[in-house]
Amino acid sequence: MEQFEVGIVGAGAWGTALGTALARGGHHVQLWAMEEDVVESINSMHENERYLPGYTLHPSMTASSDITAVAAGKQFLIMGSPSLYLADTIRKFAAVPNIQCGTTVIGALTKGFVPNSLGLPKFVLETMEEVLPECYKDATVYIAGPSHAEEVAMGKITGLITASQHHRNAVRMRDLLRVEGIMAYASFDTIGVQVCAAAKNVVAAVYGAMDALSESCPIFGDNTESLLMAAGLNEIQTLGFAMGATHAATFTSISGVGDLDVTCKSKYGRNRRFGQDIIRTPLLDQFKDLDDLILNVKKIGYLPEGAIACKYIHQIAEQKGLKLPICNALYKVLNKEMNAEDCLKELLLSR
Repeated sequence: MEQFEVGIVGAGAWGTALGTALARGGHHVQLWAMEEDVVESINSMHENERYLPGYTLHPSMTASSDITAVAAGKQFLIMGSPSLYLADTIRKFAAVPNIQCGTTVIGALTKGFVPNSLGLPKFVLETMEEVLPECYKDATVYIAGPSHAEEVAMGKITGLITASQHHRNAVRMRDLLRVEGIMAYASFDTIGVQVCAAAKNVVAAVYGAMDALSESCPIFGDNTESLLMAAGLNEIQTLGFAMGATHAATFTSISGVGDLDVTCKSKYGRNRRFGQDIIRTPLLDQFKDLDDLILNVKKIGYLPEGAIACKYIHQIAEQKGLKLPICNALYKVLNKEMNAEDCLKELLLSR
């Protein structure tokens, strides 16, 4: 197998796990981490103690706090930055020669939407291409699928989608990711795949809240959870087509139903945990409303991308006149308009 030089910008759990999978596959992988303790942990202990503790990383994978060094000379560069910081992070390496001339294939793991200067939502790839040189227009790649970092780090079989309007780049990224433990497939429905990746986190937060409520509320059970997942997939598809998705199969593939299922049900899911914490702890008491939560999201201790996506999906639904009851329910809870139990009962018992 051909070996490539790969940079991953962002050493969170998912970026770290994908990096070690690629390193196991024989590629030369370098991670960028902002935190010096993360760099030291990866390089000296082969473990990301801060973001992926307890998982041994491939010894050939290295880390650096020099973002231009990580971007320079790479054939592939994969963004793992949170949506809130994506554009600013890209600006730090956009002048690197191989980025300026477009010889590097650039992909993104980032979930959710990114606000523009007016606070309105944009897609991840759209945001990237506005900051990158013109040669990347319609050429970046979105990477998604049911892929919790912990299992990827362990080498458990995982499916991924690589979506790009540049068909060759979608296939090149797919081929890069086809290492042991990863089954990768190319897609050209960039909008549909990005909507699935963002909206499933909203549904998973509601699923987590209902899962926690089922411990004390007798009307919620396994049947109800399946009902919620099915309705959630329908909302994701409604949103996707309204925003320009091109393939119905996107929503029945691993990008749609597959990613939704694992995000709702897995013990590793941060958004499921976020929903559970809303019920089991006074987590929301420290925030005035949804905007305050997003502004101070670090107080939570982990990043629930569904909370951020919820704000933008609510804006899109209002703008396009879409009925998205599950997404609207989470918005009401996070914006302090209703408490979670009353909101879920209203959602599921309304006719």
